[in-house]
This record gives sequence, structure tokens and C-alpha cells, in this order.
Amino acid sequence: MSVIKTIGSNGQISLGKEHAGKSVLVDEVEPGVWVVKIGQFVPDSERWLHAPEAKAKLDEAIAWAEKTRPSDNLAEIEAQIHGG
Repeated sequence: MSVIKTIGSNGQISLGKEHAGKSVLVDEVEPGVWVVKIGQFVPDSERWLHAPEAKAKLDEAIAWAEKTRPSDNLAEIEAQIHGG
């Protein structure tokens, strides 16, 4: 559905109150042509988590945690950590 909007003097357009507060990706595909997509985006400080190597390590850790029952024997865990 096409809608004609007017860009205000402050350089803004309204996409409607139903979209208020949402994050959007604005992609200028050529001068004067924009594609606007609503979505959830990864902050720069968390982008490393999505790198293939980090993601593989996280997937491995999650799989281990899902199949490994928690232990409440802290002395045994401490001995394992300190090699004794």
C-alpha cells in the first residue's frame, strides 16, 4: 500500500502511532529511495556474540548446560578447579 507523506521542516515523517518506540532500519538504496524495516537490532557491544567462532562456543556451552545437572558440592568443584 502506497501512502504519500510530507517530510516536516525538522526532517521527520510519521509512520503511525502503532509503530511508536520501535526500532527501524532505514536503507537508502539510491538517492531519494528508502526501504524502512521494523526489527530488533544487535547493539555494537554485543555484535561479537554473533561471530561464528563465538556463536559456536556459546552453542557448545548451552548444550553442555542443558545436559549437565547442576551440582551443589562446592568442595568437589573447587578441587576440580585447583587440580586436586
